[in-house]
Amino acid sequence: MLHINDLTYRIEGRTLFDQATAMISDGWTVGFTGKNGTGKSTLFRLIRDEISADGGSVSIRPGRRLGWVAQEAPGTQDSLLDTVLAADTERAALLARAEAATDPDEIAQVQTRLADIDAYSAEARAAQVLAGLGFSTADQARPCADFSGGWRMRVALAGVLFAQPDLLLLDEPTNYLDLEGAVWLESYLRRYPYTAIVISHDRELLNRSVSHILALENGKLSVHPGTYDAYARRRAEQHRLAEAQATKTEAQRAHMQAFVDRFRAKASKAKQAQSRLKALEKLDSVDLPIAERTTPFHFPDPRPVMAPPIVRLVGATLGYDDAKVLHNLTLRIDDDDRIAILGANGQGKSTLVKAIAGRIPPLEGNVYRHKKLKIAYFAQHQLDELKPQQTPYDHVRALMEEVGEPTEAQARSKTAALGFGAQKADVKVAKLSGGEKARLLFGLITFHGPHLMILDEPTNHLDIDSRDALIEAINGYKGAVLLITHDAHIAEATADRLWEVRDGAVHRLEEDLGSYRERILALNKTQSQGDDGKSAPKSAPTQAVQRKASADRRKALQPLKDKVTAAEEEIERLADILDLLDQALAEPVLFEKDLARATDLSQKRARALEVHAQAEEDWLAASEAYEEATASAEK
Repeated sequence: MLHINDLTYRIEGRTLFDQATAMISDGWTVGFTGKNGTGKSTLFRLIRDEISADGGSVSIRPGRRLGWVAQEAPGTQDSLLDTVLAADTERAALLARAEAATDPDEIAQVQTRLADIDAYSAEARAAQVLAGLGFSTADQARPCADFSGGWRMRVALAGVLFAQPDLLLLDEPTNYLDLEGAVWLESYLRRYPYTAIVISHDRELLNRSVSHILALENGKLSVHPGTYDAYARRRAEQHRLAEAQATKTEAQRAHMQAFVDRFRAKASKAKQAQSRLKALEKLDSVDLPIAERTTPFHFPDPRPVMAPPIVRLVGATLGYDDAKVLHNLTLRIDDDDRIAILGANGQGKSTLVKAIAGRIPPLEGNVYRHKKLKIAYFAQHQLDELKPQQTPYDHVRALMEEVGEPTEAQARSKTAALGFGAQKADVKVAKLSGGEKARLLFGLITFHGPHLMILDEPTNHLDIDSRDALIEAINGYKGAVLLITHDAHIAEATADRLWEVRDGAVHRLEEDLGSYRERILALNKTQSQGDDGKSAPKSAPTQAVQRKASADRRKALQPLKDKVTAAEEEIERLADILDLLDQALAEPVLFEKDLARATDLSQKRARALEVHAQAEEDWLAASEAYEEATASAEK
């Protein structure tokens, strides 16, 4: 299908490809990986013949159709469904010929070809693709002009997927999808009948959807069968073996050199020394892989430490002047919470975190925040708020000047700590890559030690190694984290609680992320089986229906569970009070110096013990009621 032979390409004096060679066969689904800025998108441009190589060749088998997402769908009055159908240009041309043709032979040829490409099921197939990418039946009938740029990118993606080219090129397709859309795309690519190459840093997609990995490292291409994790294990083992061989070779070299140095001048050993010298000259060096270093992230710990909860929503209705999005929310966030916020785009995830961050006020109810709470908010649009004509050093110095007058050395040291050393500190933001801008924004928003980090799709511009570094930094951070992401790997690695935003409410999920993915896939399967223009039969006993019933049971049990949680929190609160009273009463000379205070503290402790005992009884009763209700619901 695709042959890359001795490819060489340079840009601005930098070599991206150095006699790189690779071959992609028919029917492969290939994950294309490599660090940001190494040339992955450039290779796609070479494949599309948009630019010319400095040496070597890139060739595709003649007659094969090439497809990619060039830009977002135009903002026309055509419906989404018609826009996607038009993306299959062969079908559109054949239908036009079928209407105009009068020659029986031509009509027969056209109809045969239409049958070959399954043209008459096209509307159902296009609707399935749109539904998988998050568009309801009503949405599909609306004009493209009604949708924002991000949603029109999904329409463009739907178009190229529907057209099913012989070679499909996708460049970070999950960047404009939610987790639900990413899960559907994984499933679609796994079944793709032709050849696909997908640039992606989404580890889950690379593990669940591809048959091969195409790796770009140090200007060379290599193809590996299997998933990304399998490739990473082989790569690590190869590096380990190369390092071991290099160590062995260097030890052998040193031993031989020592013999030569010691006996070269002795006549009795001169012959042996000369022989060793020749062997030393022939001893090949082992070329170690050049490690491409990833700068770690570092998030300062919160200061000062705050008692939980740091944020509470009580009866809060959230939205905007023209629309209520989320209704009657009662939630709390503690100082060490790690919460992944799930839900399809348009359900209100960003509305929720904006309200928590204080970016929008509640329409009804209240959002309470600790009065000294510091919040770091990361969202993709904030990359545009960086000052393009200023440098990372300028941004950091401006922050430091808010609390004092830093020296040049102090400002440069802080800038370097954010990952911008001497080579990058004075580069204008406009010339930084997307990943470098994201790294700078992370450093700026966490500069003063926030208590809560809100991360809305933080990984879109990060490669796999940088995502792993981000996971490590989040797990090492001592504050609270709210995470919205399409990257299931980072959610699984950092979050210990799941909130799903759906149908105007926030649901606290008891299931793990794997079960959530299965539920989405089951729902997608149900929709695609029944989405032939009609709804699936409501009587069909599907897994989705069973899961919904389970979710309804959990919802019914939630008030009882909340009572158990509230009782546990009250016990912990009273235990803290008792600890403080015990510490005060433990003062050695308290009863001698201040008998009145000692008596008052003793009385308070006695009352606290009574309340604590009652709280334990309340917890026991609530726990028994919850367990009985759970057992009854499972019967």
